[in-house]
Amino acid sequence: MPGWLLTVWAAVVAMVVVFTFLTIMVMFSVWMERKVAGFIQHRVGPMRAGGFHGWAQSIADSIKLLFKEDLILIGADRKLFQIAPALVMATATAMFVVLPFAPGWQVADADLGVFLILALASVTTIGVIMAGWGSYNKWSVYGAMREAAQVASYEIPLALSLIPPILHYGTFSLATATEAQAGWGGMQWYVFSSAAPVAWLSFPLFFIAALAENKRAPFDLPEAESELVAGFHTEYTGIRFSFFFLEEYAAMFVMGAVGAALWFGGWNFPGIHLLEPGSALLQVLALFAFVAKAMALVFVMMWVRWTVPRLRIDQVMTLGYKYLTPLSMAVVLIAAFWEFGLHLIQD
Repeated sequence: MPGWLLTVWAAVVAMVVVFTFLTIMVMFSVWMERKVAGFIQHRVGPMRAGGFHGWAQSIADSIKLLFKEDLILIGADRKLFQIAPALVMATATAMFVVLPFAPGWQVADADLGVFLILALASVTTIGVIMAGWGSYNKWSVYGAMREAAQVASYEIPLALSLIPPILHYGTFSLATATEAQAGWGGMQWYVFSSAAPVAWLSFPLFFIAALAENKRAPFDLPEAESELVAGFHTEYTGIRFSFFFLEEYAAMFVMGAVGAALWFGGWNFPGIHLLEPGSALLQVLALFAFVAKAMALVFVMMWVRWTVPRLRIDQVMTLGYKYLTPLSMAVVLIAAFWEFGLHLIQD
């Protein structure tokens, strides 16, 4: 088989695997959020579709959305309106390419993996702005404007908060950073490292900025239903509407995965050193550990949504520019001087 054909075949297989995992993960996340919301609000949530605790509710909703009529307003920019959800979905799927699910279970171990995720997340914002502008709806335009302002302010602390673990491990590769946390019987995680005094502070900064980047409450101003109907996706129906839902939960998982890989050991778990390297059991347990850690952070995002009230837009901007950005810069400086001092001592 020619080399180029083998490359194309591998890319197609990887795309199918990633999209299948993404679809299942999103349906489970939607169901989980409904159950979390129900528990916090002292109700049961979905209980009927599928039997046990309404496990098939997300499947039923997906089928319903597939058969919904696809509407486009007269006066809307059809090209922008149609391209926006596809662009958002494509970038959300592409971010999974560099996630290290287990040893050797990664589509591409990019040397600039963290940078690639940040770059793709920025492209998602362009899709949201296209959706708002192309919808021919003033509420959608307001939502898109809020998205542009919010992401522009929070991408700075998000990127800065990632620098301390990158400095500590000396790499932008998520897989390399994960492998470096395999000590202490699989528990040498960055957040526990005595050689990284700002680890406990850099992660909360990352998590808060990730909430804002993903438009999650209390930073869900671009789609605030109490003010903007549904924000930038007000006029979307059917499959195009579901693409925005897929992107949101995909981005939540990606940010949870990045947090797990850089701060919480990635696929490492207690006792991993006792298993034979490369064995099927190790691969399966490592995959479970990585997904469980990422989903645990997704659960916290859901918890925050149903606990913390939505901020005003001026409060969102103030938090980003006046507090998170200076704090992130201070943390980066402390981490840089600390790592520089360690290298001087070692040399």
